[in-house]
Amino acid sequence: MTNALSPRDQIGAETLAVMAEAPRFNTWMYDTIEPWLGRRILEVGSGIGNMSAELLKRADHLVVTDLDPWYRGQLAHRFAARHQVRVEQLELPDAGARDRFAADRLDTVVALNVVEHIEDDVAAVRSMRELVMPGGRVVVLVPALPGLYGELDRQLGHYRRYTRRSLGTVFTRAGLRMERLFWFNRVGILGWWFNGRIRRLKQIPLSQLRSFDALVPLLRLEQYLKLPFGQSLIAVGTPAC
Repeated sequence: MTNALSPRDQIGAETLAVMAEAPRFNTWMYDTIEPWLGRRILEVGSGIGNMSAELLKRADHLVVTDLDPWYRGQLAHRFAARHQVRVEQLELPDAGARDRFAADRLDTVVALNVVEHIEDDVAAVRSMRELVMPGGRVVVLVPALPGLYGELDRQLGHYRRYTRRSLGTVFTRAGLRMERLFWFNRVGILGWWFNGRIRRLKQIPLSQLRSFDALVPLLRLEQYLKLPFGQSLIAVGTPAC
């Protein structure tokens, strides 16, 4: 029986708490995906709401979801005063999700650092496609470069890291037409490789993250450097039919 007084995945919860200490990075991630967001958004795997708070800059209607009741409790408390936010249970793949969320008339589904946690990623992304209205978008961010896979990935429960080809294949098999596919956070490769492959750490060091966060205004300049790699990949897709 799940204890709603604590998260199922302690390391994941501690990582999200650490990421809450990186507001510049969270805003950078949001600003990067913002051009493809609509006004009626569902976020998959909202956790403690680090990115949910950013999505509220755009959303008139926001459905925040998680499979863990502890996270849903955290979300309900954090957004209790925001009338446009609803907290729901969602575990993907979910064949019944389309009917359950039909009344929300969603134009965007966002999944940031979620798909890599799901064994059947194609079925999960297919469920996301079925949630959006015609003309809507699915926006996904995943860890990139399989060669970076290390202890940090194992501790976080990642099944895989992606290449452009493998993520494109997932979208195609899920029934999505790829609108954009691009790299994100090129400098982050170094820290992830060193901490996960060399030091074999189980969590991102808070002191390093704070230093990294302070550099985000400079790191944003990567948009002008068309280098063929990054710590993450961002994909934007629309239903193919």
